[in-house]
Amino acid sequence: MNDMSRRDFIQTSGKAAAASLAAPAILRGAPATADPVRLGHIGLGTRGGNLIRYTGQIDACRVVAVCDVYKPHREKGIERSNNPDVKDYVSYHHLLDDPQVEAVVIATPDHWHEQILLDAVAAGKDVYCEKGWTVSIAAAKRMRAAVKKAGAVMQLGHQGRQLPSADVARQRILDGAIGEVTLVNVGRFFNGTPDRPPWRWYGDYGNYDRPDPAQVVRDLSWPSWLGPAPYIEFNERHFWHWRCYWPYGTGQGGDLLSHEMDFVQSVLRYGIPDTCVTAGHNAYWHDDREVPDTWTSAYVFEEKNCTVTFEGCMNSNRKQTPEFIGRQGRIIFSDIGQDAAMFETYADEPAYELARRPQPQPTDFFSPTREDQRPSHMEDFLQCVRTRETPRCNVDEAFIEAATVLMSVESYHQKRQVRWDPVNEEIV
Repeated sequence: MNDMSRRDFIQTSGKAAAASLAAPAILRGAPATADPVRLGHIGLGTRGGNLIRYTGQIDACRVVAVCDVYKPHREKGIERSNNPDVKDYVSYHHLLDDPQVEAVVIATPDHWHEQILLDAVAAGKDVYCEKGWTVSIAAAKRMRAAVKKAGAVMQLGHQGRQLPSADVARQRILDGAIGEVTLVNVGRFFNGTPDRPPWRWYGDYGNYDRPDPAQVVRDLSWPSWLGPAPYIEFNERHFWHWRCYWPYGTGQGGDLLSHEMDFVQSVLRYGIPDTCVTAGHNAYWHDDREVPDTWTSAYVFEEKNCTVTFEGCMNSNRKQTPEFIGRQGRIIFSDIGQDAAMFETYADEPAYELARRPQPQPTDFFSPTREDQRPSHMEDFLQCVRTRETPRCNVDEAFIEAATVLMSVESYHQKRQVRWDPVNEEIV
């Protein structure tokens, strides 16, 4: 690494991290399970389709049921389940009534997470739920209480928790490698084109082939998709591009900021921030989306004397990898939060300079080795279903994520700084 600039490091190691995550066996340390968990998938669109592609191929589980209110998504789930006997359902209630299902994967739009989770744990199922966890603090409280009352295993889908880099970086910080951490910078960036705008894909990441709207209506149970959201007549933009509209999610907060702030939590373990101030604006994508394409948040952990900034911009291809800045140096990771497999440590000097100046060299470089292998995030959940141990991103961590995300959303809507009240567990 001594002959590699920080910019080269980011580009090269980011590709390596992405490659490793595309081949889960590289990270997997779990033995084959003699008694596979019988799994049901609820929601098989973009993220749900990726998850079932994975669970349909690993030994730790067997996909026995799939559910989606849209017929082509159910068909995709059946195909990817790798089980000729898999059952398919339109109603998730019918899936939860299936005695063969032990645990469920919830990958619906966010506005459905609460009710499906409450019904799942009431039915005696363990739950893997995609992020963001939910859309209100009241919902987060109900979900946490229900999971704990039922004694259910609950994992929130922040796959960055499977990376050993966060634990190693945490220990470096505790050992004083970069001094007291006072500032952390994270961010997410994407720059689409007029014909390929962000969040406007159709059923899979990067898929811009628009299905026939008339056929979509025939294949979809629209009232079931809306569920607890306010009723509107069928609108294909809301169905396909729900992240662009407030009734179904929390915009960049639940989709992107949640990943980055969960990674910060996995390193620092500071819990819920004390304050947050957020600004958002639709700077470029004037295409009827409600949620901003530009999103910036600043959090403060007052007792820890630490500020964390998030920059979200859908109008740029730059990359802000997690950067932990201490009084004596900084730790800079190789990629965005869920892919941040490697990091470098620098002394307290610029991590890179203009080309005409000598490039500072890292004082330490971490890349995972075979000894660092651990189960993937999904396999961690499946193992805990069998052992009844606590998964990495458990219900308490999920509550921290929800509060952190919703502080950002509330600050944006109220156009002011908000504070977390730890006694009443409220945003004020």
